[in-house]
Amino acid sequence: MMILGVDPGTIKMGYSLLEIQEGRMSLEDYGTVFLPAKMNIDMRLYQMHSHIMNMINIFRPECVCVEEPFLGSGSKQFVKSTLAIGQAQGAVLIAAASAKIPVSRYTPSKIKSSVVGYGNASKEAVQDVVFNLFGIKDSPSDDATDAIAIAVCHALSSRAQETIENRIIN
Repeated sequence: MMILGVDPGTIKMGYSLLEIQEGRMSLEDYGTVFLPAKMNIDMRLYQMHSHIMNMINIFRPECVCVEEPFLGSGSKQFVKSTLAIGQAQGAVLIAAASAKIPVSRYTPSKIKSSVVGYGNASKEAVQDVVFNLFGIKDSPSDDATDAIAIAVCHALSSRAQETIENRIIN
């Protein structure tokens, strides 16, 4: 089963392609798509959608998983950035829906809990686990690392098992 993990953003979008075969996870590709900050938001969203569609057409993932935007609470609310990330997430969801690929969404705390074992884990702790799990020597962007963690979260979840079972039944 091929999983496309996406960390949506309006300027940078992390992605990962994780394959599960015979119970083993293999990281096939990962990276960051950079979108020009001076480009209008509608064109950036279109570019993001195009990149996702290209990945879907090339790698044929059986599911797409994305991180839910984090709003924060109290004085640490990030309303403007959360709305922008929601727009980016929408471009990813539309691409997956147009290819009839199921989407799973995960909160940052669920991803951290699945990968590290603790929902309030630091970004560094998530990076350490991801780097060690796949033997990554270079330092990918935070966005790419998050996208890998999102795909791992899905692979370890019951939703991945449901996707596999549906594929066998159908």
